[in-house]
Amino acid sequence: MTNAEQTKFTKRLHSLIAELELAETNTSDNRAPVELDQTSVGRLSRMDAMQQQAMANATSQRRKANITMAKAALQRITDGEFGYCIECGDDIAEKRLNHNPAVTTCITCARGQ
Repeated sequence: MTNAEQTKFTKRLHSLIAELELAETNTSDNRAPVELDQTSVGRLSRMDAMQQQAMANATSQRRKANITMAKAALQRITDGEFGYCIECGDDIAEKRLNHNPAVTTCITCARGQ
């Protein structure tokens, strides 16, 4: 992989991390505990709020996992291991890396073949 390609993926990964961290900050209110005040909110409304909170928490966990994967990809760039499948060692197709630069396996290994 050329230096220009590494720079391109480094910038893209940093941008992805910043975007995910911003989304995490902007949605923190959605993950706040649901109040147990049945005088102002009915039981069904509270159940709906709890379901929305659970969905927000699940989305937050996926965001955090994606941030971790992006940071790991940056470390692989630093270590000179970026773009190589962690299972078989073959090159990961550039098209696959363009779609998701944090991917760690080639398409063959991802399919389990």
